[in-house]
Amino acid sequence: MNIVTYNVNGIRAALRKGLAEWAATTDIDVLCVQETKAHPEQVDLEELEAVGFRHAAWHSATSKKGYSGVLTLSKVAPDLVVQGCQLDVYDCEGRVIRTDFGDITILNCYFPNGGQGDHRQEYKYRFLDDFLDFVLELQKTRPNLIVVGDYNIAHQEIDLHAPKRNENTTGFLPDERRWMTKWFERTGFVDAFRHLHPDTIAYSWWSYRANARNNNKGWRIDYHSLNPELAERIVSVAHLPDVLHSDHCPILLQLTP
Repeated sequence: MNIVTYNVNGIRAALRKGLAEWAATTDIDVLCVQETKAHPEQVDLEELEAVGFRHAAWHSATSKKGYSGVLTLSKVAPDLVVQGCQLDVYDCEGRVIRTDFGDITILNCYFPNGGQGDHRQEYKYRFLDDFLDFVLELQKTRPNLIVVGDYNIAHQEIDLHAPKRNENTTGFLPDERRWMTKWFERTGFVDAFRHLHPDTIAYSWWSYRANARNNNKGWRIDYHSLNPELAERIVSVAHLPDVLHSDHCPILLQLTP
């Protein structure tokens, strides 16, 4: 199974920039998209359907238009689709979509960004704690979990180009980093990329400012987290920085059957 996580920063814009053409030439079974900024009726997925992604599971924001949203596209129909984490305070922003494929459950997630002021940073902290509780409960019945998406947190100093300068920046705050450590400890999850590449520098997001992408001054804030049994099936995890539909890049996880 090949699973891509990709914050496209607007699905309609990404489609105009050739998202479907890229997907057609890449071996992907499940394409997990974040920050769709759209509702299903606003998007024509015909191009993606034509290249095999005939099944679309949406969770769009109801709190305001053109905001947030997640979408899981697959070539095989999921056995179950569940929107949200069953807490209206987060589900109104379209942040989580669950799809089950056999004994594997994929949670496609867009974690809050705390950069719009203290109230949003507090919202982010509440989300992190409540989402962890949600996942711990889900693990009791669905242990083969893969939690993918834009976590909006760089975990370690290796995960961003200027860690000292960003110690007081949302996305690299001490409490956020501690939560990431707790996330892996309490769930038992493995960070798929770090599992294979403990010392490799790779980023998944770059600011549009100061030619950051061309200079590779980025952050690694997009992840595949999965349980140790599934981690044994990892073949590769690849960041694809030359794919240019967004300020993020896609990350491709390949698992053996």
